[in-house]
Amino acid sequence: MTCPSCVAAVQHALAKHPSVQLATVTLDPPEAVVSLSAPVPPGELQALLPPKYRIGPLLGPKALVIATLEEESRSLLTTYKPLLLVFTFITTIAVLTSLGEGRLDGMRAMRHFMAGFFLVFAFFKLLDLRGFASSYAMYDLLAMRLPVYGFTYPFIELGLGVAYLLNWWPMVTNAATLVVMGFSLVGVLRAVLNKQKIQCACLGTGFNLPMSTVTVVEDLLMVVMAAAMLGM
Repeated sequence: MTCPSCVAAVQHALAKHPSVQLATVTLDPPEAVVSLSAPVPPGELQALLPPKYRIGPLLGPKALVIATLEEESRSLLTTYKPLLLVFTFITTIAVLTSLGEGRLDGMRAMRHFMAGFFLVFAFFKLLDLRGFASSYAMYDLLAMRLPVYGFTYPFIELGLGVAYLLNWWPMVTNAATLVVMGFSLVGVLRAVLNKQKIQCACLGTGFNLPMSTVTVVEDLLMVVMAAAMLGM
């Protein structure tokens, strides 16, 4: 594999097999790690791939290494530990910075939470912008048709985070969040309902998080909070 398009093509092809629980494809090293619910002959996986890719033991521009993993019974807490830790830290900081005169200001806490959410999530996406854009194009409806949107999205999140931090034009900021996160939610819902076995790109490519209802709740939470602040 030589480019992000190769990664997306291989990941999409492998995810079609009914026994593939999760396929994580990377360029460096050029390999695919596949979690299986039952043993699958390499030939079956090879048949799913475009002709220019092969399953083999050697790395090369057209080679693909498949590491098969036995299905692991990982708990929800273990699987989404990075995401849960991020939410815990952001929530704690939002609450602490919103305490004034001995009481909690709910609206200020929500604004600080959203600022932290967008800034932190943008940071993780920007660590591997190209990889994020490839993963995001697997399920976001706009990124599928307009790949440049995948490269732009982390900067949109960064801008929203700064806007919430500075409390810049709250009506405009909340309306923009409602549109951006609402549209993102549509793509996530579609992927979950279609049972797509793909990696969630919410924290970029640094963490192997499967697409699930947890991702739906994450996006839905931001939509609800933006709507609440817009109507305050």
